[in-house]
Amino acid sequence: MSAATNHLEGRTVIVTGAAGGFGRLLAEKASALGANVGACDIDADALADLAGERVEIGTVDVGDLAAMRAFADRVVARFGAIDVMINNAGVMPLAFYADHEAAAAWDRCIDINIKGVLHGIIAVHDQMISQGRGQVVNISSVYGNAPVGGAAVYGATKAAVNVLSESLRQESLGKIKVTTVRPTGVPGTGLAGGIINVEAVNPVLGANKDQFYDKLAQVFSENPPARLTDEDSIELAALAPGQIADQVIHAINQPWGVSIADITVRASNDDYIV
Repeated sequence: MSAATNHLEGRTVIVTGAAGGFGRLLAEKASALGANVGACDIDADALADLAGERVEIGTVDVGDLAAMRAFADRVVARFGAIDVMINNAGVMPLAFYADHEAAAAWDRCIDINIKGVLHGIIAVHDQMISQGRGQVVNISSVYGNAPVGGAAVYGATKAAVNVLSESLRQESLGKIKVTTVRPTGVPGTGLAGGIINVEAVNPVLGANKDQFYDKLAQVFSENPPARLTDEDSIELAALAPGQIADQVIHAINQPWGVSIADITVRASNDDYIV
């Protein structure tokens, strides 16, 4: 990318959930393009090595509004502005209603996936309005597109993210542009580690379930076929975290007058039906 098209140079970007997965990649990629980065996460140890000349780190629970505001204040004090807020932190406790022993995990999902996004918006809203411009990026999911068994709570949190995003867009025209990103299932992000009942993945696959697991077995085999793993193959079965991160970077690396408002990112041979 040439300097003439690099709109991120000198902008300040906050990323929540920056210790791993999408968040870490977003922090690294934005910094590499010359952005100042505020990287926050609840996992202080995993976050520590991100600190640098262009990166301010902070141990933050996004469910704590005061902590989120305090980190935003630190970023402004160090870099002078907040141009982009990426509300990335999230968990995915897929389970059926019959798995209601998981209620504590569902409560945490609501705190992080809904309240965390709301707190991120609140933490930067006044700063962006006073600057006269800003961008909020909320990481949603294809699960937020429609109700599906096995994802009642997770899907509801992502549908809430969609509503929070569009409401902010309507309220902030000409001051804050808003981007909703709806990734599909992406192996390698760590989100799957939060699944409570592995059978709860099946409803979102529907009639594609068997072919999904067959592809997955091939992708993670000793000799994965290029047709399922090469990003230039029309049969690419699943995206890598970096490919999602690249699309988020594309959405924020735009002139101020251009808003990529709502994007779904999936592999071209993706079996998810929502």
